[in-house]
Amino acid sequence: MGIYLNSDDTDFRSAVKYSRIYVDKTELIRYTNSVLFGEQKYICVSRPRRFGKSMAANMLTAYYSRGCDSRGLFQGLKIATHPDFEKHLNQYNVIHLNMRDYLTESENMKQLIQFVEDDLLDELQQEFSDLRMPRRKTLVKVLEQAFVQYKIPFVFIIDEWDCIFRVHKSDAVSQKDYLDFLRNLLKDKSYIALAYMTGILPIKKYGEHSAINVFYEYSMTDASPIEEFTGFTEQEVRQLCEQYNMPFSETKKWYDGYCVDGVSIYNPKSVVEAMLRGKFSNYWTQTETYEALKIYIQSNEFGVQDVILKLLAGEKEKIDTTTFSNDMVTFATKDDVLTLLVHLGYLTYNAETKEIWIPNDEVMEQFHQYRKVMGWGSVAGNWETSVKSHYKPPYLVTNKSVAELIRTRDIKQTHLF
Repeated sequence: MGIYLNSDDTDFRSAVKYSRIYVDKTELIRYTNSVLFGEQKYICVSRPRRFGKSMAANMLTAYYSRGCDSRGLFQGLKIATHPDFEKHLNQYNVIHLNMRDYLTESENMKQLIQFVEDDLLDELQQEFSDLRMPRRKTLVKVLEQAFVQYKIPFVFIIDEWDCIFRVHKSDAVSQKDYLDFLRNLLKDKSYIALAYMTGILPIKKYGEHSAINVFYEYSMTDASPIEEFTGFTEQEVRQLCEQYNMPFSETKKWYDGYCVDGVSIYNPKSVVEAMLRGKFSNYWTQTETYEALKIYIQSNEFGVQDVILKLLAGEKEKIDTTTFSNDMVTFATKDDVLTLLVHLGYLTYNAETKEIWIPNDEVMEQFHQYRKVMGWGSVAGNWETSVKSHYKPPYLVTNKSVAELIRTRDIKQTHLF
């Protein structure tokens, strides 16, 4: 048992056994089991912060890792009823990495990659003491030798794989070096049974192709067929509301609204906080994504503010998500900026109608908080001017703030724009 190779089930056990609220999402394992060894074994899941990405990574580690016996932990959970549960339980060499940890420790991309290789080589030699080391002791060569010698495939679980692109937004050289490292480690390797990556952004595109284009992407714009694992479903939230005696209609108003391939998804972090605290509020705290929203809306380079005005009034907007480069600096149109806001969780997207909107009251409130912090006076002024051009008293209550007007629905929204 190691830190990165074949770690135990401690993290997932803490969530299942000691958390006050645990929602069973173990049937995701049914899907990952179905794609083991096949072309679809490369999975990249992107969704906003606090939407359970690390929880899923810990769950998969606990299930597949040979470093523990998790049979008792999974008993009573949904996956334990499936026929292939025992077949794959704790049968693989699992390498679980959180790339943010390495980003924090390293000074540059070359050092980050070296740290990853050193840590894994150390643990591989400890785990396989009689491993016949290849002459060239690179990480890939050692992994290949371990697979050939022991016939046990590897499962790679890489959490926050995209943090490099979010923190070092403009460092194209480091980004390319990082993608090349991942490609060399993962692409078309016989030692891999499953590669599962999580992040906020889908895989970075360079030109027409990604450097790791073998991955199948499941994102906030296209999560099928695992959309129900993006967050809490309506049925799951109803059960929590009954358990904690909280009104479902108000919970839906605050935290629902994420349309993921036709499935209504709730923000899991916020729902849990509301249930435990017994009140509705904005629990979806952000860090780096706050700066993203501030920059992209305030600049208004592509007329993004005008679209946000419509969305604040409850309108929807059609966009094209296909041109987005999956980074935080390459924008050719307003649609690219708005697509980023979908991936960050500030907007939601309907793949059938190609429309975006603000998903719920929690996010709506956050837009208004940012407007105040940023001194977004011109936007507020434009909004009120637009309203006044269509309405006269008593329909317009002039001493109310923009936020209050929207939230209380004192103005009919269908004729605002």
